[in-house]
Amino acid sequence: MAEPPIIALRDVSLGFGPDPLFSGIEFQLLPGERATLVGRNGCGKTTIMKLLAGAIEPDAGERFLQPGTRVAWLPQEPVFEAKETAWDHVSSADPDNPPEDYEISAALDRFGIRKLASREAGSLSGGEARKVSLARALIRPPDILLLDEPTNHLDLNAIQDLEDFILSFGGALVVISHDRAFLDAVTQRLFWLERGILRTAKKRFHEFDSWVEQIFEEEARAAEKLDAKLAQEKRWLLRGVTARRKRNQGRLSRLHDMRDARSALLGKPRRPDLKISEGEAKSRMAIEAKGLQAVIPDGAGGQRVLFEGFNTRILKGDRIGVIGPNGAGKTTLIRMLTGDLEPHGGKVQVAKTLETAYFDQKRVGLDPSETLWRWMCPMGGDQVMVRGRPRHVVGYLKDFNFDVDQVKSPIATLSGGERNRLLLAKLLARPTDLMVLDEPTNDLDMDTLDLLEEALGEFGGTLIIVSHDRDFLDRTVASIIALEGDGKAREFVGGYQDYVRQRNERGEVPRTSGENRQKAVQKPRAERDGLSFKEQYEFDELPSRIAKLEHDIARIEEALGKPDAYARDPDRYSKLTDWLVKSRDDLEAAEERWLILSEKSERVA
Repeated sequence: MAEPPIIALRDVSLGFGPDPLFSGIEFQLLPGERATLVGRNGCGKTTIMKLLAGAIEPDAGERFLQPGTRVAWLPQEPVFEAKETAWDHVSSADPDNPPEDYEISAALDRFGIRKLASREAGSLSGGEARKVSLARALIRPPDILLLDEPTNHLDLNAIQDLEDFILSFGGALVVISHDRAFLDAVTQRLFWLERGILRTAKKRFHEFDSWVEQIFEEEARAAEKLDAKLAQEKRWLLRGVTARRKRNQGRLSRLHDMRDARSALLGKPRRPDLKISEGEAKSRMAIEAKGLQAVIPDGAGGQRVLFEGFNTRILKGDRIGVIGPNGAGKTTLIRMLTGDLEPHGGKVQVAKTLETAYFDQKRVGLDPSETLWRWMCPMGGDQVMVRGRPRHVVGYLKDFNFDVDQVKSPIATLSGGERNRLLLAKLLARPTDLMVLDEPTNDLDMDTLDLLEEALGEFGGTLIIVSHDRDFLDRTVASIIALEGDGKAREFVGGYQDYVRQRNERGEVPRTSGENRQKAVQKPRAERDGLSFKEQYEFDELPSRIAKLEHDIARIEEALGKPDAYARDPDRYSKLTDWLVKSRDDLEAAEERWLILSEKSERVA
């Protein structure tokens, strides 16, 4: 007999008319099961969370909850009452059975925020407010934990603490998050909400893209029997997903080259054949820092050193990630590097012609009453200048996954993720040499994250990214500057995983290295230890297979290009056309597979 669910939505619909938010969805979660809910911004993920939490009622269908089950819900945006302190907010977690003082203290201690107890909640920073909200949700062990973007504004240490808690948590979990590494660590079931349809599979998050491809393939085959036009649309969707994955792999391959160049510049070349001369370094210099120091008052009449003695050279086109706990000095470091703040010691030289653009995670500058169109075109008209080239505002915003109907809607109607997406669209349109992104991934859906990674991959200038999203850093930066609260700033070549590996090799285990343990548990041995025997054989054979496919494609194209090819033999022409389509698909798949295996072998090497 199948185990009954602990919570379920049965034949649930929300919204009326020809275009409801969703209709007739089914959702069920077993006791102890940990799931992630994936979908685009605005598709209804947070609404489903509210339905599960009992905060709203469906228009049709029902919510089932096993009797006596306790549900804890962390909303995406905390709501604080006027003059409410952090202590007051946590103490209001269960009005029917108010928590004791020792329970409130323990909840605040769990996230290291006891010192914030008397602070007005409305005055807290984003990270502090998120920790207070988590303390409120977890003041008593729930049977079901609902988390909506729990890692937003949290530093890596806090994210690690949350991961550790969830991995030891025995209850059921549903989480919405943009943080791929976090999702892969703590969940083992996928729910995917797309165009009002909710699908599910017992898979980890790193299997999501391949699962989506499989769904599109199956739908395309089924559609062939019903409607040729529908089949063509499914093939287009599949090609879009496959092409996106291939572009991602191509960007990762280029990123490896950037990391080699960064390593050579720092005097620790991973490739002996790659050297950067002093003359070349000076001609390409964007920022140079020597002996950089920053100090702040310590509250006792003295000073605390954020960092000192930091040296770095950032060349035009470099991609730098900055990590560290909240309060370690990340913003101070960036302001000094960009010339906005005088260093307290040492010196910084910034290229005179450097044009800098900042991404503001607080969304300052957005006017809620303006439409998307008017905000993108403040001088009127319908053209947006995208790095010096005119684009129609509707077409450009469609590139950022905005619907045509949204373009003339007020910004006030957008979700938090959609507002971040709009800010990024405007920022990426500006002609700039240096782009500084402070937590750009907060509230973004996976499609927009892929779009952002692609846009940054095409950006030819210098990037400085502050982020706690480990997977995003692995995909976008060539080196990491780490501030760990010990008075030092250190630079490590590579992404976040490279930073962890280098610290481990030097016997300096970073606080967040527990994430490696979780990854190792989730991934099969062959993936952790490099290429298996079978994969190595496949990797060795792929170049010759790719060469043969390229040769076949050239022969077919030559045959089809003859003026009388169709007239002489229509049947052969049709067969050659089908063969060409298949050969091109096979070549694309072979190239993508080679990039995946190449990256895997290089990662171990």
